[in-house]
Amino acid sequence: MSVSRDDVQHVAQLARLDFSEDEEAKMAEELSQILDYVDKLDELDTSGVPPMSHVLDVTNVFRPDEVEERIDRAEALEPAPEADDEYFRVPKVVG
Repeated sequence: MSVSRDDVQHVAQLARLDFSEDEEAKMAEELSQILDYVDKLDELDTSGVPPMSHVLDVTNVFRPDEVEERIDRAEALEPAPEADDEYFRVPKVVG
């Protein structure tokens, strides 16, 4: 598949990029090579390959999600330097 300079200009405009004419020509050539490579991958028979979400055998490293007892609002606000009945009070940071 070939990518034209018009295609490169269109994508550059969408991405708000500015290329010189030489860069556009080079980009069109490089993108065409990438798409040609992807087309070659379509020729492979992957019918016997099981689907996977990651190339490496990754296991979940997070702890199990278990329901625990929650603390009440008053207990959460207790160590705060300043609080009202419902919220932590913090200094104003926006003028």
